[in-house]
Amino acid sequence: MSLPHCPSCDSDLTYEDGALLICPMCAHEWTAAESAVNEESKAEAGIIRDAVGNELQDGDAVTVIKDLKVKGSSTPLKVGTKVKSIRLLFDAPDNHDIDCKIDGFGQMKLKSSVVKKA
Repeated sequence: MSLPHCPSCDSDLTYEDGALLICPMCAHEWTAAESAVNEESKAEAGIIRDAVGNELQDGDAVTVIKDLKVKGSSTPLKVGTKVKSIRLLFDAPDNHDIDCKIDGFGQMKLKSSVVKKA
C-alpha cells in the first residue's frame, strides 16, 4: 500500500501511527480521510503547483531547481535553466505535467516538482 505524500511539505516519507498519518520531515499529522478529501479537491480544481507551492498557468516561465539527467544527451539540464511558455498537462500518466521546449534540448516534459515559477 502506498501512503500519500504530506499535504504540508509534499514529503514522500509519511508513515502510519494508528489512525494518523505522520510526516517525519515537518511533523504534520492528518487522517487518511483528510488526505482523500485533499486529493479529490486538488484533482477537481485542476491546479498544478511548482516545488515552492506557486500555482502554475499555461504560458508561465519557470526555472529548473535541480540538475536533471536527460535521456539521449550527455549534458544534464542545469539548475537555473529558464523555460518559457510552458503548457500544463492535466492527468498525465507519468506525473510529467509540464510540456515545454527548452533551448539546446528541444521538446521535453518536466515534473512540476522540479521547477519554480520565474
